[in-house]
Amino acid sequence: MTARRGLVLVVLGALCWGAGGLSGALLGREAALDSSTVGSYRLLGSGLALVIGLMLAGGGRLRLTSRAAWARVATVAVLIAVFQAAYFQAVYLVGVAVATLVTLGSAPVLVASAQAVRRRRLPDPRVQLAILAAAVGLALLVIVDGERPAGASGSALLVGVGLALLAGLAFATIVVVNRRAVPGLGPLAMTGVSFAIGGVLLIPLAALRGGLALPATPLGWWWLAFLALVPTALAYALYFSGLPAAGATSAAVAALLEPLAAALLAVLVLGERLGLAGWCGAALLVSAVVLARPRPGASPTMDHGPRAARGLDHASARAGDDPLE
Repeated sequence: MTARRGLVLVVLGALCWGAGGLSGALLGREAALDSSTVGSYRLLGSGLALVIGLMLAGGGRLRLTSRAAWARVATVAVLIAVFQAAYFQAVYLVGVAVATLVTLGSAPVLVASAQAVRRRRLPDPRVQLAILAAAVGLALLVIVDGERPAGASGSALLVGVGLALLAGLAFATIVVVNRRAVPGLGPLAMTGVSFAIGGVLLIPLAALRGGLALPATPLGWWWLAFLALVPTALAYALYFSGLPAAGATSAAVAALLEPLAAALLAVLVLGERLGLAGWCGAALLVSAVVLARPRPGASPTMDHGPRAARGLDHASARAGDDPLE
C-alpha cells in the first residue's frame, strides 16, 4: 500500500469517528445509559460484529496463531479500554471542550516526541508546523467556537485534565504500536478481537457507574447498531488499515479531523452554527493534515532517516517509519 492511499484510509476513518459523539449521545438519551455503558457497548458491539463477519467470510474460523498477534490484540484491548474510560470521565469532570482539546491535542505531540526519541533527532519542520497548526485549529474549533467548559473546582479540573492526558497517551500509544503490522494479523481481525476484549474490560466500570441496561426501544437499538458499526468498527478498521503506510505522526494529526467532522454534522443535522473562529479552526486542521502528509518521491535519506542512508533495506525501513519525521 502506498503512503498516499494509507493517508486516505486514515482520513476516512477519522471522519467516520465524527459521527461517534452524536450517535453516542443519542443512544445514551434514548436508552438512558451512562457514558461508561455506552463506551462498553460500543466496543463490544463493534468487536463482535467484526469477529462474526470475519468468521462467516472465513468458513467459521478466525485464527490468531502467533504470540505476536495475541500480544498486539491484548495491548490494543487494554489501551482502547483505558482511552474510552479516561476520556469519558474527563468529559464528566471538565466538559467536552477541554477534554477533547487535551486528549486529541496531546496525541500528535506525544507520537512525534516518541518518534524523535527513537530516532534521536527532531521531527521534520513541516511536522512541527503541522502540529502547531493542528493545536491552534483544534482550540479555535473546540474552545473558542464550541461548547464552553462547565464550571469545576480546582481539584476536579486537575483530575479531569490528567485523565484527558491519560486518554491522549493511550491513543498515542495505540498509534505508535500499530505503526507496524503483525505478520498474519489483519487490521479487521486485530480490531475485532481487541475491541471485543476491551468492551469486556469496561463492563465492571459500566456496572459500577450506571448499570448495564439494554435499550428498550427499536430506536435505541438502531443507535447502538449505528454507533458500533460506523464510527467504531468501520472507522477503526479504516484507520488501522492505513496507519502503517501513512506513518504514525501523519495518522495522529489526521485523527484531529474527528472534531471537525463532528462539528460539520452538528451544523448539517442539528442546525447548529459554526462561527468564524470555528471555520478558521477547520481550515487549520485541514492544513495540518496536508502539511503532515507523507512526501512522495523524497530521497531515502529524507524519507527514512540515517539507517536508510547507511544502505539498509528500503522496504523494511518504510514498513515502520514515518516518511516526514
